[in-house]
Order: sequence, then structure tokens, then C-alpha cells
Amino acid sequence: MPGKHPFGQVLTGIAAIAALVLTSACTGQSGTTAQDARGGRTTIEFWHGWSGPQEVEAVRENVARFEKAHPDIKVRVTGNMSDDKLNQALRAGGDKAPDVVSSSSTGSVGRFCASGVLADLNPFFRKAGLDKEKTIPQSMLRYTQYQGNQCTLPLLSDAYGLYYNKDAFEAAGISEPPKTWSQFAEVAEKLTRMKGDGYEQLGFMPTFHGYETTPMHYAAQWGPVKYFDGAGKSAIAQDPAFTQMYTFQKQLVDRLGGFQRLEKYRSSFGDEWGAEHPFHQGQVAMQLDGEWRLAAARAAGAKFEIGTAALPVPDDQTADYGKGYVSGTVIGLSASSRQQQAAWELVRYLTTDTEAVVSFANAIHNVPSTIEAQNSPSLDPDPAFRTFLDIARHPKSGSVEAQPDGGQYQLTLQDFGYAHEKGDVADLQAGLRKTAEQIDTDIAKTK
Repeated sequence: MPGKHPFGQVLTGIAAIAALVLTSACTGQSGTTAQDARGGRTTIEFWHGWSGPQEVEAVRENVARFEKAHPDIKVRVTGNMSDDKLNQALRAGGDKAPDVVSSSSTGSVGRFCASGVLADLNPFFRKAGLDKEKTIPQSMLRYTQYQGNQCTLPLLSDAYGLYYNKDAFEAAGISEPPKTWSQFAEVAEKLTRMKGDGYEQLGFMPTFHGYETTPMHYAAQWGPVKYFDGAGKSAIAQDPAFTQMYTFQKQLVDRLGGFQRLEKYRSSFGDEWGAEHPFHQGQVAMQLDGEWRLAAARAAGAKFEIGTAALPVPDDQTADYGKGYVSGTVIGLSASSRQQQAAWELVRYLTTDTEAVVSFANAIHNVPSTIEAQNSPSLDPDPAFRTFLDIARHPKSGSVEAQPDGGQYQLTLQDFGYAHEKGDVADLQAGLRKTAEQIDTDIAKTK
């Protein structure tokens, strides 16, 4: 989910220099162009990563509303832009570079902030008289900043929970979704029907190769987890949550048939983003996924009643049931943009205007990223969708921590998970220590 922005134009003469100095003094940033200062029509570039027709249209509609409210600002939009393209363009700068960028990867936040390609938005909030703490939920503020640098803001959010096939539950005599992991393992086993050396129906695909079953999505249920310590070193071998998470996941893999059998069944699954998704087709009875899966499953014509719930928690954390993993699309302002004030107006509108946030959330079936928008009566009232709203609001819901490696440490955790679930890790604790060392080495190379 990225974007495109146009900004350019050079100020000349004493009056232009004075305007720049005044603006810079107010914002702490590089200032705006003469067009910004004199009230002329300014063109800004907004680059984003969305490519789906419904998403692209929703972006277009929101930008059109912004331009109507800000007739002096024109926004040129470019979609389907990868994080690498965004980063390269931001580093290169110049008149053709984007002024505002949006990325669907929270892993890029640390890289964007640490490299200085995106401006710290804290001064803009202060100048606008906006209290970000009262505007945006804490869980979302955490994953959009790095070491106090609020270089991005959430542009809608994703909350991860449990989808389940109510028809399959009823057939198996299960009355409600499991709330603890021990209950979950029992339910997943009960929902699994074997067929020869394979499956007629699998209760849950637990492997890290499965759709959305990443270590990060699992680990949030044991959290809040600590990925790094106070010195910035990997804490995965110190926080017992990771040992417990990897242990449980491996036991679930073994309990549901073993890695090889599960992987063979997984090879029969359709595309994650298409109608042939295994949950849509009834191949799995439970699915870990984000709020968007509800609309996708219904659009695919799933032939069963769909239930939603929070993911289970460890048996000793039942008081925290309802929490989950949260992340989402982020948006930021180019540090080298010559039209920062106009660009800030777009960022501010897309991320804090209640009508803009709610209409966008309803259009692409994501969780709103402001407190007011989450409480709006115009928000999708579907109880199945609101499960994810509750997860996003939960005070103990968590996310990953921003680091300058662009999220590489998350891939390292995933790779370790692949080895562990296959049975290639003889000593889990020793493996976690080695993985932590690798993470520290990789991050050190980026500094």
C-alpha cells in the first residue's frame, strides 16, 4: 500500500529566502516553496503501494476530497510502488521525487526514520496544535516511530485474529472459539479429519510456511514481547515468550500430523489473495488472518457461516484474552521536499480527518487508525469486523519494533522458525541465542 507525490519549484530573491527561513523556524524542517508561502496552486507527488482496483479507487476518492477541501493544492498520485522504489526515490530527491510516500510494510519504518529520508512529524503536530497521543492509539504510534522520531503515521491499521468455520464447529460439537492455546490445540485436532495419508479437513495450518502464521503474529499472543533490550540488542533469547511460542508451535505441528504431511497438504492450497484460499474452500477450519479476510471470504462465496474471534492466549494469561498483533500501512513526508507544508496538509488529512479515515477504512476493509474514527457511527457495523476493532483497541495488543535493517530481523526469526518446525534445531535455547547474534550483526551493518 504505497503512494506518489509531486513537489518542486525554487525560491529566488531576498523575499523567497525570508519565507524559507520563517517556515523552517516554525516547523524545524526544510520549509516550503514560494507557492506555499504566497498561496498559489502547489502540486505535490504522492506515491503509494496499493495496486488492487478497489484500493486504488479508494485512494483516488480520498485525494479528490482533499483537493476539494484544499483548492490550492493538486496531488499527483502514483500507485503500485515498492518500498525499494520509494527508498531510492527519497534518497535521490529532486523535482521528480515523491513528497509523500505510503508503505504497507511496518518493517520499513526503522529504515526510513534512521536514514533521515522522511521528516520527523512531531514538529508538524506541535505547530498544528494537534496532540498525537489523543488522536492515534498508542499501539499504532509505537510501530510508526523509531527512537522518538515519528517519521511515519498509521494510514489505517491491520489487526490479526482468528477466523473459524462455524459449520465445521457445529458438526464437531464445538460451541465457541478457543480462548487459550491448550484449548486451541484440542479444537484444531478435533476439527482435523484424515483422508489416507493426507487430510479431508485440517483444523488449522500451524506451519510458518502457512498463510499469515509468522513468528511475529504468533508471538504477540505471549506478549507484549520484547524484541530488543535497552541497549538495542536482540532480546529473543532472554524473553521467555519466544521460547514458549516456538515450543508451542512445534508441538502443534507434530500434533496435527507432522511437518512433512502438513507441507504436502499445504502444497494443494490456492493463492492467499484469490478465491481459492484454503479457508474459503473449507480445507482448513480455522485461519489466523487480518480483518480484510472477512470481505475476501465473502466475496469468494464461502459456503459456510464465518466466525471471528481474538487469537488464543497462553493458559496463564487468560485475563489478557482479546489482544493480538497490529500493524498496517504507514505514510510519511519526504525530508527533502520543497513543499513540506502542502505535503503535511495531505498527510494530516489522510491520517487525522475522521471522515477521510472512516471512508477509506470502509472502502478497503481495514481498521481505522484514529481514536475518533474507531468510534465513528459511520464505521462498518458488522460484528464480525468489529472483532478486529476490539483487538486493535486492546491495551496489550502489540507489534514489531522498528529497526534500521528494514525488517530483516523478522525474516531471520522466520528462517529460524522454518528450521525449528522441521526438527533441525536440537537445542531451542542455543538456537535462539545464535539467532539473536545474527540479528545483532545484521543491524550493526546498517549503522
